[in-house]
Amino acid sequence: MTAFIKPSNTFILGVAGGSGSGKTYFAKELHLALGEYATIVYQDNFYIDQSHRFDHDGGSVNFDHPDSLDLKLLAKCLSELKTGQATNIPIYDFKTHTRSKEQLTVGPAKVVIVDGILIFHPDYLRNQFDEMIFFDTPESLRYERRLYRDVNERGRTPEGVEAQFLKQVKPMHDEFVEPSKEFANVIVKDLGDYRAHFESYKQKLMSLVKR
Repeated sequence: MTAFIKPSNTFILGVAGGSGSGKTYFAKELHLALGEYATIVYQDNFYIDQSHRFDHDGGSVNFDHPDSLDLKLLAKCLSELKTGQATNIPIYDFKTHTRSKEQLTVGPAKVVIVDGILIFHPDYLRNQFDEMIFFDTPESLRYERRLYRDVNERGRTPEGVEAQFLKQVKPMHDEFVEPSKEFANVIVKDLGDYRAHFESYKQKLMSLVKR
């Protein structure tokens, strides 16, 4: 059994934005920069089992609606990390679209980075964050990035990706993701913003973990 050291305090940073907005790249880069002082939690681990509805190109499952996720479980996991406890995070298999029987045990850390498109939507989840960053990226760029990812990494067809984007991703972004921007402490709009905010948060969080 892994022995975790309880931090004297925990800072939880939410990183949100649309699919393909650059939020995950930012979260991973920040996590890497902070090293052992930080841990990262992904919204994507909290999808409910969709195997009974999924077809190869995903059209029958709306992965961009809040109901496709167990966000209350995510809030519970963050609450445990906040109080210095280890927590068990589910593992979602995107090939079978089932939740694995195994779980990922995540220990407490000085900084917890949370990545996801819908993490600012429910108030009970927003209440877990000390600060929130939203990536406000043009739709055309978000679509290009999603198309490349889904075709090259998830075996999707370009036609299927386009149909899903128009029928589900865009409408859900407009209804749920975009409105959650108003709750963010920081909004990142372009590459210049990205680098400036990355350096700012890296310095800020490094000073916090060194206390």
